[in-house]
Amino acid sequence: MQFSDFSLDKRLLDTLKHMGITDPTEVQQQALPIALAGKDLMASSKTGSGKTLAFLLPAMQRVISTKALSKKDPRVLILLPTRELAQQVYAQLRLLVANTQYKAMSVLGGENFNDQAKGLARDPHFIVATPGRIADHLAQRHLYLNGLELLVLDEADRMLDLGFAPQLKAINDAADHKRRQTLMFSATLDHKSINDIAATLLKTPSHVAIGASYSEHKDIEQKMFFADHLDHKQAILTHILKQPENKQTIVFTATRADTERLATLLAKEGFSTAALSGDLKQSARNQIMDQFSRGQQQVLVTTDVASRGLDLVNVSLVVNFDMPKFAEEYVHRIGRTGRAGAKGVAVSLVGPKDWQSFLQVQLFLRKEFQFSAIAELPAKFSGLTAKATKTGVKAKKQAKPAAKAKTKAKAKPAAKRDKRFITGVDIGDAPMRRKAKPAPIIEQNSNDSED
Repeated sequence: MQFSDFSLDKRLLDTLKHMGITDPTEVQQQALPIALAGKDLMASSKTGSGKTLAFLLPAMQRVISTKALSKKDPRVLILLPTRELAQQVYAQLRLLVANTQYKAMSVLGGENFNDQAKGLARDPHFIVATPGRIADHLAQRHLYLNGLELLVLDEADRMLDLGFAPQLKAINDAADHKRRQTLMFSATLDHKSINDIAATLLKTPSHVAIGASYSEHKDIEQKMFFADHLDHKQAILTHILKQPENKQTIVFTATRADTERLATLLAKEGFSTAALSGDLKQSARNQIMDQFSRGQQQVLVTTDVASRGLDLVNVSLVVNFDMPKFAEEYVHRIGRTGRAGAKGVAVSLVGPKDWQSFLQVQLFLRKEFQFSAIAELPAKFSGLTAKATKTGVKAKKQAKPAAKAKTKAKAKPAAKRDKRFITGVDIGDAPMRRKAKPAPIIEQNSNDSED
């Protein structure tokens, strides 16, 4: 099957050819007929499966081939959870609108609000946005969605994880009419939160699921290493990064503070390194991602802000310096390599604090991992047994009440003796003494005499 089989506009086919894209991926083959027919859709597929074009092409085709419902309102609104992912989708959209008369703009948090308001006043046909910022502009009446024809939610599960449910409902209310089409893409369709929001936003949607979220990614080799402590992790990481076969590497950490600390450490080891976290200004984040995508840095140290959607073709290695809090995030992290048919390696460093997260990943992927080892950096840690973990937890729970009881016993004051009645005798032991009854008084008559 080819894109020409979907009756797409010739300008779109020419653009795809110019981009070097000829054959649709599996998710595109299944999603395009439904979306092009104007039906609502819920779709899930693995990261790197090409789902971006699965909603951009129907959006473009609809705008090109149908009459607008409104002259001023945007015709297509595409919502994404993070600024980085939104920028990437916006870049692809700009390639598709380049040979047309249609206008597109991005509305992202962290950028100048007033400049965005001026851009919205120019009535763009396409808007790529993060939910929070577009909801702010709706509240300020900088745009209206009464004429919106297509609403797209990409990485819907991530948007809900980030707490955007109220904003999504506000956007839905602003564009709630029968002629609106809605496409929802998510890493999984099994979560209750996804089904709840879908019941609100979509009308009798069709479903497309390409592979389970736990299915094996054949282009990514996954390796696990035990680590005893922080210094041991850092030594293993440095050793792996020095291997000559690595091109670019993304290192995922648990906290923002760790990104800066680890980036500084690797820079001292001679690696060209950048640190990316959510607290940076948008301009700084844009500059870091642009430089890394151009190959100016060898290593990008980041939190999960870069775990979804980013298409960085030169990344050959992903390292989980800390295991992710949620098992689903592991899949998105390692999906930053092995893209577009290229091979990649994903390395995870598992210490005592990572053990429970590692077990959750195994359970989620339905896979039992074997651990690798570096001869120069042997690990003493080899995992925690379930019995030991449960026993330790149980002992802690039992120890706390015992300690409290002991404290209470010490705090209980000794019984005081009451000296109000009998000195040195507890009042409970004092004998009861009956009050003596007075002797009866016998009156004698002076006239009485003995017989």
